[in-house]
Amino acid sequence: MAVTNQTPEPQEGTVSDAVRGNWVDRYAPPATRPYLRLSRADRPIGTWLLLLPCWWGLALAMVYDGQASWHDLWIFVGCAIGAFLMRGAGCTWNDITDRNIDGSVSRTASRPIPSGQVSVTGALIWLVVQALLAFGILLTFNLAAIALGVLSLLPVCIYPFAKRFTWWPQAFLGMAFNWGALLAWTAHTGSLEWPAVLLYLSGIAWTLFYDTIYAHQDAEDDALIGVKSTARLFGADTPAWLRRFLVITVCLQGLAVIMAVIGASPYGVLFALCGTWAFGWHLQWQLSGFDPENNDKLITLFRSNRDAGLLPLPFFAAALFL
Repeated sequence: MAVTNQTPEPQEGTVSDAVRGNWVDRYAPPATRPYLRLSRADRPIGTWLLLLPCWWGLALAMVYDGQASWHDLWIFVGCAIGAFLMRGAGCTWNDITDRNIDGSVSRTASRPIPSGQVSVTGALIWLVVQALLAFGILLTFNLAAIALGVLSLLPVCIYPFAKRFTWWPQAFLGMAFNWGALLAWTAHTGSLEWPAVLLYLSGIAWTLFYDTIYAHQDAEDDALIGVKSTARLFGADTPAWLRRFLVITVCLQGLAVIMAVIGASPYGVLFALCGTWAFGWHLQWQLSGFDPENNDKLITLFRSNRDAGLLPLPFFAAALFL
């Protein structure tokens, strides 16, 4: 994610880990900024990480049955809008539940609720607004996809509490963030198939990879307040665990590609697998640069997963024509 060389001075109310000079700080009306920051609109990487599994699922579904229609274009766009809204709703819910924790962590103390910019009541109203708009988009899909969308609320609701009862909250985040692979596949095909499930599991492993990197920023603060994470669990063994997640991610995505594409085109399988290969190499590049003592490096690696997740898409899309 590109950052300009000329970094403006932080404005009052900005969040510490947002990119300086982001569109919310520059262009959003002042009254809306606390709510947009609550939704992480000033930090778009989360929207990308929620959206990319949707686009993976849609692309492989089209290759799987060899069909593409104008409705698929709407699924593509609808998933993008829905990802923005549901990421915002999920972050709002997360900050409501974590309001007593975030103030004790240096990176999150500047968020709108602990810093006093948004009340809990205001946050709840904002949560409902975002969720209802997202539900309106969901209603344009088929019934199976609608059911999956409603079911996705379960991991979304559980995730903020996971760090209180398990060392693996990143696994719950993965369940929530990669649900779009199941939903977008089903929105196209009308039913759930094994390639989508494998793609979903691959995405969970990917989330374990990138969010463990992210969680190392807060490891010391988390230890002081008793919050659990894979970063704290793995400690010095984190590189070995990241390598395991990398291998699982690539293998499961590769298997999903083979199952989805081989019936349509054996040549398309090879081409689509090139996308998975490129994706895997990007994860390897991240692993080679991992430094748990350098927070600037950690956030840079985390944000680079937008580019990693985009890499397979042109290969998946091109497989439709082979």
